Amino acid sequence: MFQILTLIFLNLSVRYRIMKISLNWLKTFINIDLETEELKDLLTDIGLEVEGIEEFESFPGGLKGLVVAEVLTCEPHPDADKLKVTTVSVGQGEPLQVVCGAPNVAAGQKVILAPVGTILYPNGGESFEIKKAKIRGVASNGMLCAEDEIGMGESHAGIVVLPENTVVGTPVSQLYNIENDSIFEIGLTPNRTDAQSHYGVARDLAAALNFRYGQLNPLKKGQYQLEKGVGSSLKVEVLAQDLAPRYTGVVIDGLKVEDSPEWLQNRLKAIGQKPINNVVDITNYILHSYGQPLHAFDLQSIKGDKVIVKTLAQNTIFKTLDNVDVKLNEHDLMICNAEEGMCIAGVYGGINSGVKSTTTAIFLESAFFHPTAIRRTSMAHQLRTEAATHFEKGVDPTDTLEVLKIATQLIIDVAGGKITSDFFDISNSEFKKNTVELAPEKVRNLTGAPINNEEILRILTLLEIDVDASQELWKLQVPLYRADVTRDVDVIEDILRIYGYNNVPIPSSIKAAIPVKKGKDKEQLYRIASNFLASNGYYEILNNSLTRSKYLDGWIAPENQVKLLSSINVELDVLRPFMLTSALEVLSYNINRSQKNLKLFEYGKTYTQKGESYQEDLHLYLIATGEQLVTNWNTPSNKIDFYYIKGLAESVLNRLGINYSHLEESQDHLHEYTLKYLVGQTEVLHIAKVSNKITKKWDIKQEVFIADFNWDKIFKLSQKSSNSKIVVSKFPSIRRDLALLLDKNIKFTDVQQIALKIGKNQLRQVELFDVYEGDKIAENKKSYAVSYIFRDDEKTMTDKDIDKIMSKMIEQYSNQLNATVRGQ
Repeated sequence: MFQILTLIFLNLSVRYRIMKISLNWLKTFINIDLETEELKDLLTDIGLEVEGIEEFESFPGGLKGLVVAEVLTCEPHPDADKLKVTTVSVGQGEPLQVVCGAPNVAAGQKVILAPVGTILYPNGGESFEIKKAKIRGVASNGMLCAEDEIGMGESHAGIVVLPENTVVGTPVSQLYNIENDSIFEIGLTPNRTDAQSHYGVARDLAAALNFRYGQLNPLKKGQYQLEKGVGSSLKVEVLAQDLAPRYTGVVIDGLKVEDSPEWLQNRLKAIGQKPINNVVDITNYILHSYGQPLHAFDLQSIKGDKVIVKTLAQNTIFKTLDNVDVKLNEHDLMICNAEEGMCIAGVYGGINSGVKSTTTAIFLESAFFHPTAIRRTSMAHQLRTEAATHFEKGVDPTDTLEVLKIATQLIIDVAGGKITSDFFDISNSEFKKNTVELAPEKVRNLTGAPINNEEILRILTLLEIDVDASQELWKLQVPLYRADVTRDVDVIEDILRIYGYNNVPIPSSIKAAIPVKKGKDKEQLYRIASNFLASNGYYEILNNSLTRSKYLDGWIAPENQVKLLSSINVELDVLRPFMLTSALEVLSYNINRSQKNLKLFEYGKTYTQKGESYQEDLHLYLIATGEQLVTNWNTPSNKIDFYYIKGLAESVLNRLGINYSHLEESQDHLHEYTLKYLVGQTEVLHIAKVSNKITKKWDIKQEVFIADFNWDKIFKLSQKSSNSKIVVSKFPSIRRDLALLLDKNIKFTDVQQIALKIGKNQLRQVELFDVYEGDKIAENKKSYAVSYIFRDDEKTMTDKDIDKIMSKMIEQYSNQLNATVRGQ
């Protein structure tokens, strides 16, 4: 049942974002002397949980086993036009015969040889071992390598030809600077927007190292030394200042777009980023260094020498950099020139405005865009980019210009050029730090840590939080990059992270008060039910309360749906009004993975709206399909059916101490038939077979049955009932049977209710044990065979007592149901 468990956590997994942090990259910001495992433990302890560590080599496999060889001879293959038979020398031993298909191989070349036994790591492929082989009948004792075959590059046009002065027999690993790195995979929770970069992680590490080990570890930020730019006529206007509270930029001219230097390529490759060119690579490097997205525009694409930040008309067509037409919404923020849109701000570039190989001048943008606006646009157009992910979480608006200057210096260093404009800096807002009040005593009370005021003050200072400790209630100024810290408990959590969870002593005794109250709470009732269901082979599922409004078309009126004003997923735009849709998604997912026998339950809420009021209901929901038990040689097939789910649901009610008074049958657009269980006029449960039309929409081709418990109503009823002992009666039970001839439209519940009303406490059970319809009775009639179990706990009932009750029942069956007793 592994697939079921996979789905259970499917929706929860969106809470975390896996972020790759390079140790070498981290060391450019902070001095770290810890071993890899020690650093892993420290990162996890300060709230940056390390889920795995990967080792990175700039050349996969470290070029191990590869040697420099000289091609001595090169002759055509006797049985293949495109192959050559070469002999190569590795400086010792006999020359080796190698068959090669490269068009550029020739005698006299110095080449890279993979001898027999070498393991190669090709780009984008699985590693493989070189073995002796016969190629078209000719023996081959190794392989002459192209770039892509050993992870050195992308080219497969021919083998790598080395300089003539390269010494034969030299290990290839000695010819190249191979960088080794450790990559930490951090499961980042959504609130930690400050740690979405190497600098952010280094900042946390510096605080922890300084406090715990007394290491003075100042952070090292990028340096810049820039001259004032002149010459550009570009102008920048921000018309939508509410959506772009701060917008900065600069023009760099005279640069040359080419491949990035090796150090920059290695930084990006280490975290899984593909190098593109030196300008674009610097923008990506800055993003992962400081968490600030940048965008570089080809200056020639900026028509009218104007950059205008604004929104465009509804349904304006914009062509993205991957040549896809996007129909814009009127609230989408755009970066435009004097004539047209160039970029969806903070989300996606346009086809004509990006950096190309011919670009010689750029406008480099660094901005703070409104997080909600970016998320809304990104989700509406399903454009999920690294930039959008950072902007929608919120970047530091006070750092925008400084990061731009660092990036400018790096671009000039790797691509040349010079600044030809002032640094544009347009802001409509004074960005103020968030103020939080903190009582030091509350830190100790809430955490249980024996931390004194001096230690608290030191941690806050290391976290770059300004503190006014002149009063009993400290006033704190929280940096803007910590957008999630708004309350004193948030600050206390940060203090505890740096102090160390493992430094909080475990008390030798636990002080607790035992509450005494009457009745069970909802969770206790739930545990009774869930334990019973689990013991009967049911698996619990946890689903998102959000669902797709398109599922509800024709099922529930739009005005009764609780729709979200904003959602991180444009598909999940409404709170579920019933449990069925979520459960069917689970069934469909598992059935499509060959798990066809499923018994599941969920404890969750549904939401509806009526006018200005909202309804929230708690449910225990069962859904089942397939076989009741795993079939084998000793257990024949026994499909889950209506009576199976009925028996199980009634057992749950019995476990909870809920006695239903009567049943009602009904039908609706979701279910083919439904049986409701009522206590008085209150429905506590309904069981049903899901309509085949509904299951077909989820590609489910087998019958599905559900039981839906209204947990709020069951809880209220449970408070009125009390546990009591039941004494086994010393008086016997007596059974009577009746064969009733009834109209076809009469239901068994009608027969049952009349009997229970007349029999009262002496009639213990009414069961239907046979139904007959056939040629021996009228076409519009049917015959019910019904059993009645009688018992009086005060005396032994006589035939006279039972006959009296049976006569009254038969009379009422005749009067109310037009029924006759067969055989009379």
